[in-house]
This record gives sequence, C-alpha cells and structure tokens, in this order.
Amino acid sequence: MRRELHRCAEAYAPDCHGRVTSFGNLHLTLFFLGNVAADRMSTLIELAARLSRADFDLEFGVTGYWRHNRIVWAAPHSVPEALRGLVHELEQGLGQADFSFDRQSRGNNYVPHVTLLRNARPPSALAALSFHWHVNDFALIESVRGAKGPTYQVRARWPLLPARSSSAKVSS
Repeated sequence: MRRELHRCAEAYAPDCHGRVTSFGNLHLTLFFLGNVAADRMSTLIELAARLSRADFDLEFGVTGYWRHNRIVWAAPHSVPEALRGLVHELEQGLGQADFSFDRQSRGNNYVPHVTLLRNARPPSALAALSFHWHVNDFALIESVRGAKGPTYQVRARWPLLPARSSSAKVSS
C-alpha cells in the first residue's frame, strides 16, 4: 500500500512542485491532536485500548487537491461503516477525556485521506489509482521534528478484531 501511494506521490511531484510525503510517514489520519502533554499520554493510550472494533477494507481510487492547505491526497471511494464507527467512538472518548482535536473533519464530513504532497501547486491532472488496503489496526503516532523534516514514530498500536471471525469455513 505504501509503495503504491509513494509511487503516486513521486509521479505527481513534477507537475505540482510539492514536497513528497516520505515513505515512512504515509498514513491515514483518524484525528489530529496537536501537542499532547506527557502527563496526558497514558490517558490517551488507555482510551484507545478500550475500543473494540472490527477490521475493514478500503478501496482507494480517488485523488484530489485542497487549495486551503495545498495538499494532494488519495482517498478510498467510500467510508466503510466500521471506519465511521471507529472514528465516532474515538471522538466520543476524546471529548469525554477533554482532549482538543479538529472537530470540523468529523461526523458526516469525515474524509479519510492520505497526504501525498504538501505545499503543492494545483495539479494539471491527477492520474487514477486503484488499490486495496486491509486495515487491521490503528496507532498513536508522534511527529518528531528532525533536520530533514518530521518523522512519525509509533507510540502505541491497537489491533482491530477480525470482522469474519465468527464465520469459519471448512473445505476439502
């Protein structure tokens, strides 16, 4: 999945003159929390660990450009109910625990996407892409500034439950 996304980003870069998201930083954001105080990190980790949600599939095939933040992005054709449920449950927990986050991108307006290029000019055209991503976990990621720009480090990871675990089949 990351190889395909990174290949697309590199293909768009000459036209858009943007900064390609590094291979290791490609991700789909559920919530952007900004700076979280160290003493609140355990609350955040416990909140996410209590969730019990099913895994899901994303069928990527949409690309676009947002002028307001100058990014080229890739997204799935639709948002599966399991992803909407995960986002909703996280939103409820974050709100109850008094965490600040961007509420404008939640609810019915939630647009799951992967940022391919930053500081980009509007593209003259975006090629179609098509690939499948099976999502079986989610993570807490910290952005760490470095000499070559930010790198994302996984601070905690939580599995999603297999959606089909109750329908085992035996074949010969």
